[in-house]
Amino acid sequence: MSDLDAVARAYTDALPPGDTDEFDLRAADRTGVHVVAADFADPTGTWPRSGSFGYGLAPDRARVAARAELAEEMLLAVHLRGLERTRDSYSALRARLGDDGVVDPVRLTLPAGTAFDPDAPRWWLPATRVRTGDTVLVPAEFAAAYPVDLPWQDPAERLTTVITNGCGAGDTVERALAHALGELLQRDGNATAFRALDRGTVLDLGPDDEQVRDPDTRALLAHLRRVGIRVVPKLASTAFGVTDLHVVGHDVAGDAPHPIALTACGEAAHPDREVALQKALLEFCSARVRKTFAHADLATVRPLAPADYWDRELATPVPPQETRAFTTMQDWTARSADELRDLLEPVLAEHTRVRFDELPTTDVGGPVALLHDLMERMAGFDVLAVLADGGGESGGDGARRSPTGTDRGCAAKVIVPGLEVETMSYGRIGRRGVDRLLDRAADPHDPAFGLVGLGDPPHAGALPVVLPDDEAARLGDERGDDRAWLDRDRVDRVVGDLYPLYREPTRHAVARAAAGEEVELR
Repeated sequence: MSDLDAVARAYTDALPPGDTDEFDLRAADRTGVHVVAADFADPTGTWPRSGSFGYGLAPDRARVAARAELAEEMLLAVHLRGLERTRDSYSALRARLGDDGVVDPVRLTLPAGTAFDPDAPRWWLPATRVRTGDTVLVPAEFAAAYPVDLPWQDPAERLTTVITNGCGAGDTVERALAHALGELLQRDGNATAFRALDRGTVLDLGPDDEQVRDPDTRALLAHLRRVGIRVVPKLASTAFGVTDLHVVGHDVAGDAPHPIALTACGEAAHPDREVALQKALLEFCSARVRKTFAHADLATVRPLAPADYWDRELATPVPPQETRAFTTMQDWTARSADELRDLLEPVLAEHTRVRFDELPTTDVGGPVALLHDLMERMAGFDVLAVLADGGGESGGDGARRSPTGTDRGCAAKVIVPGLEVETMSYGRIGRRGVDRLLDRAADPHDPAFGLVGLGDPPHAGALPVVLPDDEAARLGDERGDDRAWLDRDRVDRVVGDLYPLYREPTRHAVARAAAGEEVELR
């Protein structure tokens, strides 16, 4: 058994009892990137249906990635069910536990307009402060990855939508934590800098991609040109000295596997710009296949998966869907390739260029060194983790490690108060997000123009940004007013038909509804 086979087995062994399998989707497109789909089903109904995709330049790496993503979801689901939950108000918990024992929800980047009552009781779950190992209570909806993981919580109580942002998996705790932190930095950097707010900053890779050192990345770029796929790599941010980029593109010769594949995007943030570019490029290639398999009609996708997959899939009802994500994806899947290409023009556009070899880069080595590097970069931020580590012993930095160092499945949901996320979908924004949008507010041609402002909200659709006192004071010192607002109505208009670039329905939901199944919209 190879090392990668052992890792894949460790992820699989960590799953709860149920039926699981995987299959290769590489043949669904011409990128040459290996894409593997894995899925889990529990005939008893104890655990929710789960599906994942993995990708890589080699089939075993794609398989491991698919198994890791599956473990990421299921391990956290199992772990959350075993956690002791607390019902109390923030004020009462703060008085009992102190400032370090409970997270102030206002620091968690709440949706603009949120009315948070510190004296109202709510549900809390324990997390670990990664630097010290101390236990910290966080609102339950921030500890979970999926709403189904919180069946005991009234959705009306939640301060924000439950999302997967900050989830990571690994064969060691360090890898899981580094993976999760990388995703948080990725989403923080592009929260207001891509998709509908894309600044059009294209990476100049040089003639024949000469600025790219990695031979595998250069070979893949060359292959994509040969098969008629134009790649457009774009810069979102270099905050924290990390290269945060995304890759989009379209077919210039030949057809995409399905028109929906044109909406593919790959994202990455990493201290090493070469790693970031390769990851985003591979994810872009994978997304062409993933989007086709997840959202195309059943007649198109049935031949791509074995019969037993469809037995598992169709035996489970379609879960409730977010209304806007579902209905806009219905619209997308009915459009032609040309229509989608026109819709995506702002996403594909180029306004400026930046040399790839001038982006910040640090060779940080393996997952332990990467985690140490990221923690140092985030020295001013509290890093919390809900860790499903499959057993292990505490390390000096508060993380947990296998006592033998052998492979095992680990998953983490990392929470970093103060990082930005989901501004254009759920209206979540903090002081840093306000600053970034204010910096773009001078240009009336910028799609970010008019999204935020200072002072009293000017009309009913503009809602106050919820800031802790120290962040409000800093905003006042730097901008002249400690109050800010986000125009949610304008956000919705700017995003418009591009909403499925932010939030997608679950796989096959649109296709199964088109085939006659009922789908609950929320």
